[in-house]
Parts: sequence; C-alpha cells; structure tokens
Amino acid sequence: MTIYSLEELGWRPAFLQSLDLDRESVDDTARISAVHRDTYEALSPQGELRLRPMPADTPVEDRPTVGDWVLVDTALERPARVLDRQTLFARKAAGHDHSIQLIAANVDAGFIVSSCNDDFNLPRLERYLSLVRDAGAFPVIVLTKADLAEDAADFAARARKIAGDCPVETVNAREPAELEKLMAWVGKNQTLALLGSSGVGKTTILNALSGKSEAVSSIREDDAKGRHTTRGRSMHRLTSGGWAIDLPGMRELALAGTQEGLESTFGDLLELTRECRFSDCQHAREPGCAVRAAIDSGDLDEARLVRFRKLEREIERNEASIHEQRNKQRGFAKMVKQVQSQRWAHRKRT
Repeated sequence: MTIYSLEELGWRPAFLQSLDLDRESVDDTARISAVHRDTYEALSPQGELRLRPMPADTPVEDRPTVGDWVLVDTALERPARVLDRQTLFARKAAGHDHSIQLIAANVDAGFIVSSCNDDFNLPRLERYLSLVRDAGAFPVIVLTKADLAEDAADFAARARKIAGDCPVETVNAREPAELEKLMAWVGKNQTLALLGSSGVGKTTILNALSGKSEAVSSIREDDAKGRHTTRGRSMHRLTSGGWAIDLPGMRELALAGTQEGLESTFGDLLELTRECRFSDCQHAREPGCAVRAAIDSGDLDEARLVRFRKLEREIERNEASIHEQRNKQRGFAKMVKQVQSQRWAHRKRT
C-alpha cells in the first residue's frame, strides 16, 4: 500500500481555512478517491480508508464526491463534513429527478474527450466547456482516434471554432508518445478529470498517463457509439505525480447553475450582442443587429446562436425545478421535526 503526503494528494493551504484548528486537526482529513453506493474510499497520510455514508438527510451538495477533501469522524468511520471546494463539477440529475448530481471536486483541468468519428458533437462539446469553465477548472479538448480518420484536421478545426481560448489536442490514444503532450496540462499534485462519452478513449488515456491497464472497450462499428467501460468514479495516480479522475460516460449532461460557464463558452456571441443598436435586440431582423450582420457575412454560424438560446433556456428551467425541489425537501424536513417535537413533548407529559 502506497502512502501519500497531504501535498502529494493535492492538499493546498486554502483548505486550512475550512478547519477550526482549535477543535479540528489536519491529521483527520482525507481525500475521497472513489464513490460507491454505500461506501467511500479515501486516501490520507495514514493510508487508505473505507468510510460509511453520511446521514441520509444530509443535503446532496454537502455529501462527498470523488476528489473532495473531508474531515473524518474517526469514531463513526464516516465523513463528518466536506471541506470548502476549490472547484466542483455538477449537473442536474438525469431523468425526471429535480436534484443536483455531484460529479467531481477540486479539479484543476478537465479533459473533454471526443473522437474523430460520429461521436464528435459540437453541442456536446459546448456543454462540457460550460461545465468545466463554470467550475473554475481549465478545459482541454482532446480528440482521439485521429489515426482512424481521414480528415482529423477538419475535426480539430471545427472544435477550435467553438473552443475560444481552450486548447485542442488531436491524438492517437494508443500511441504513448502521442499522449505525452497531454502531460503538459496537469502539473505535479494537480488533478484532472476525464469527461466524455463512453468508448471515446478516456480509459486508454488514463492507462497511458498512469501506467495502469484498466479494461477498455472499442467503439461499435455500426454507429460509432461507445460501450460503457468505466463503472464508477475513481481517482488514479499519474506517472507525472498528478491525479486523474476517471468518470463514466454520461448519456445526459443537463446543465444547471452554470450561467457563468455558458457566457464564457459563448463569449464571442455575447461580445457581438453588445454591439447591437438596441439593448433588447432579439437578433431577428432588427436594424443595427451585430449578431445578424455576423451571420449574414458568414463570420458566425446561426446554429451557434440557436444552441446558445437552447442552453440558456435549459439552465433557467433546470435551476427553477431544482429550487422548487429544495423547497419541498426543506418543508418536509421541517414537518418531520415538528412531529418529532410533538411526540417528545407528549411523552414528557405522560
């Protein structure tokens, strides 16, 4: 069993501000390295830990996710609380569940992995870019399977049109020398997260950067869709001294609370809107519309405007539904406490 120091695990002085050093000790902190249905795995200078879940009534946002630093309740063998996060990847839970799902925390760089085939999808890339930027992490678009595509340069060019200042790397994930250039984006004791659909090469990249041999699966030939390989969220040591969080492929990436990331991803479009003659311009056929002029001249793809409006409406709708769900949960918790208080008062009288 390898023992890591706090610094090697990614600890930073800023996390000290989350501790009450008169009552809490740095020695009782650990970093969540894997999340399972009924347990957490964690790493600390004392070694590997297996922790029980927090109480069921703990709000989702206050529960640990992979990459989190936690204060450990050694008596109960579970996290007492989560230390303030430097960055957090979160999305609206898939399906009809009106709640937030935590993805990963304290990530420095997000590798947004896609492949040079039918999996390549500009709207999906924009979603991931918005997620990573809103969290405060540094995004890098990684396009894999370049060796299998006749027009890999075209895929890279299309990605760069929507990437802004985000680097775009094109690699053959099965060539170790090709992947060495990705090491430049994650420093010693820093953490990266691998995001993208199943089968695009995330696990192959992880194997190359970590020296491990996790199971991988190929992309189906009939539709270029990936088979699921990664089953859970887990943190792995890299040969460079950093860490990588491997995440399962996400069928849905419903955004909520990522308005700043959206505005950053569509910064070119928003810059044009500031040049419109009218502040409430709808970018239809109003006179002096800079956005419409850019579309007419070919400088802006109208589909990008459509995608921006779609994501903006989605974020607003999801935030409203999550807020409503939180109010319901608070109301239910308050009712439960009132009932418990009444029962306790009745027992005291009798």
